[in-house]
Amino acid sequence: MSSEKLRSDAREIFEAGLKAVDPINAVKNHIKRDGNKLRLQDVEYELGDYENIYVVGMGKAAASMAKAIEEVLGDKLTHGIVNVKYGHTAPLNKIKTNEAAHPVPDEAGIAGSKEIIELLKKTSEKDLVICLISGGGSALLPSPAGNLTLEDKQAVTKALLECGADIHEINSIRKQISAVKGGRLAALVYPSRLISLILSDVIGDDLDVIASGPTVPDTHTFHDCRNIIEKYKLDERVPKRVIDYIEKGCDGEIEDTPKADSPVFESTQNIVVGSNIIAVSAAKEKASELGYNTLVLSTFIHGETEEVAKVHTAIVKEIKSSGNPVKKPACIISGGETTVTIEGKGLGGRNQEFVLAAAIDIEGLDNTIVLSGGTDGNDGPTDAAGAIADGTTINRAGKLGLNAYQHLCENNSYNFFKPLGDLLITGPTNTNVMDLRVLLVS
Repeated sequence: MSSEKLRSDAREIFEAGLKAVDPINAVKNHIKRDGNKLRLQDVEYELGDYENIYVVGMGKAAASMAKAIEEVLGDKLTHGIVNVKYGHTAPLNKIKTNEAAHPVPDEAGIAGSKEIIELLKKTSEKDLVICLISGGGSALLPSPAGNLTLEDKQAVTKALLECGADIHEINSIRKQISAVKGGRLAALVYPSRLISLILSDVIGDDLDVIASGPTVPDTHTFHDCRNIIEKYKLDERVPKRVIDYIEKGCDGEIEDTPKADSPVFESTQNIVVGSNIIAVSAAKEKASELGYNTLVLSTFIHGETEEVAKVHTAIVKEIKSSGNPVKKPACIISGGETTVTIEGKGLGGRNQEFVLAAAIDIEGLDNTIVLSGGTDGNDGPTDAAGAIADGTTINRAGKLGLNAYQHLCENNSYNFFKPLGDLLITGPTNTNVMDLRVLLVS
């Protein structure tokens, strides 16, 4: 099997995973309207019981999810506002779209959040609110708590992203320093009826972690925040105002986020409409159609990207050596989300770094392809979803004067793969269910 064929197959398998988590289909698969009745799972809503039906949303997929809601509700929809990442838009009629920055929030995100908060403050028990949540929602709903500022949130986000903290740890702190996360948006909606449709971008689909859980009880505390700051030695990198705020929370001077026993959740329904396992399952099905013996490694993959890459390539080598754990032609698929501890000043993302580390490890191996991509179409602060490599990648790069080890140490994977033409470019996909990795051995 030629390298070109393997590369084509890897991309086709990846794209099948993307198609399966299209946000419009994901929403429509879970919410059905029959005249004046709206059904979500086993709960039925009589639309005539509500004076107004509002939609709010935050995340990379929020605009596409909103488009699906407009199509389902039609003239029953009153108004709505969604905050999305720049470029992640969709044509909407009654729902306003605010574009803002991700992963580090900006002033546009603050302004959009204020609009959503003001809308929710006007609601009453006679209204229905539908909240659309997807990956990136935490950065795109950046309303600081107390006396904290946007600059404080930007510094905290940057420090957490660079220290190697995972999404659970990052969002534990985001929730406590936010006016709307960690269940506080549900508190704003209360006593209105609240439906949350969630596209998961976290391992295990933990609802209080996705977009920092604006509509679910918070399982974390101020003490957890303090422990995370100590774990990663962030005292000097996190603004003093944030440290002081967290300390006051630990001392009971600031009210904690709403917990499971809070009445604000009594009229809330949270539904996961899309997740990484759906993308991985679709990718597996496509790989099997293409004739590969396929193994799903896990959708719970996490940890330092470079180390995770070595585990994946070790499996590739075992397949080539012994035919275990799956015989050739083989396809190994995994999901989840890794982390990168930033040490250099280069440009890249966790998927590109995964492929670069893997390329070094499979140098010289024939009939082997490694692809890794973010389902949102953006890997780190780049225009690439990820990258693709084979056993000739390092040799080809050397002929162009590119040193793979140097680029890896400098976290400069984007500028390694770009001259090779091996970046995985999808453009904004308007979805986000973490990452998808495909390794082929023929």
